[in-house]
Amino acid sequence: MFVSTTTFAAELASQSSEDGGVTIAVKPVDVSAKAATWSFQVSLSTHSQDLNDDLVRTAFIVDRVGNRNALPTGWKGDAPGGHHRKGVLSFKALAPLPAAIELRIQRAGEKAPRMYRWDLDCPCNDPKMHPS
Repeated sequence: MFVSTTTFAAELASQSSEDGGVTIAVKPVDVSAKAATWSFQVSLSTHSQDLNDDLVRTAFIVDRVGNRNALPTGWKGDAPGGHHRKGVLSFKALAPLPAAIELRIQRAGEKAPRMYRWDLDCPCNDPKMHPS
């Protein structure tokens, strides 16, 4: 049975990473083919520093070959500062809908961007089944 992308796009799993005492969790809210704006729920948490990230400037979506493809159009959530922040990061939807979405967040002082990837052409989204 074929499952359309829009059926499971809203059910994509949350992903998180920890580096330098900062945990970032990202969950797609709406990345469907019908959406004009894609949105991702983002939370940052630490006990060691202020979270002053400007995610509109440091987050981006990349294409299949790793080129920056889309910058955020907005952030609705907690202002910079403090040890816990959450909100929704928005992007103009890509058309046509790609087979996968990869969101990257480049934090100051970290060598490489954090990467969060979801395959839209397969409902399992198991990283072991779909290595980058």
